Amino acid sequence: MNTPAPIRILVVDDHTLFRRGLIALLATQPQMVVVGEVADAGEAQRLALQLKPDVILLDNHLPGVKGVDALPALREAAPAARILMLTVSEEAQDLATALQRGASGYLLKTVDSHVLAESIVRAHRGESPISPEMAGKLASAYQSLSQRAAAPPDPMDSLSPRERQILTEIARGASNKEIARIFSIAEATVKIHVQHILRKLNLGSRVQAAVHAARILGTDNGEER
Repeated sequence: MNTPAPIRILVVDDHTLFRRGLIALLATQPQMVVVGEVADAGEAQRLALQLKPDVILLDNHLPGVKGVDALPALREAAPAARILMLTVSEEAQDLATALQRGASGYLLKTVDSHVLAESIVRAHRGESPISPEMAGKLASAYQSLSQRAAAPPDPMDSLSPRERQILTEIARGASNKEIARIFSIAEATVKIHVQHILRKLNLGSRVQAAVHAARILGTDNGEER
């Protein structure tokens, strides 16, 4: 009878002491092998692409980019991998975001070693292990996901910071020339920004943009509230 191949694991955690302890723990599991370890999301993406692990153990509190924000890139780099969050965060919002972005499970770092090993095996099998402490927060997490799915995207979110600034000035009645002077940019550049604003907000004219901005941004008589 052939012995099944060990589960290949990539460990992503910026705390060296915890990471080394975790690797030492996993080394005691004959059905598992750690193929890589890394401390940040960017390097994790590179290694995931290179190593194609079966399971990625991902901390949430990483330098620069949070683990939940790194999930889409990691899934793209290693689409066959199961990503298991291993974190100290007990926030329902982090749980909801992790599930929405493709995490296969969510474990707290207080988990017992044997439960961690079992959870890795379960994740590899296609299950979604969740720490018991987080199970009670699943309802609010899924409610949050449902609300996000139901809420239509706000077109204002598509505007760049500069476009929002220019829209505010439009609402105050500033001309393109005045806006160009305020932000020390060319008038032609302002015109391009205005075109982008109208397209993103699905508006037909500068007047409509001014009315929309006055309502959304809260401008009145040239002064912002």
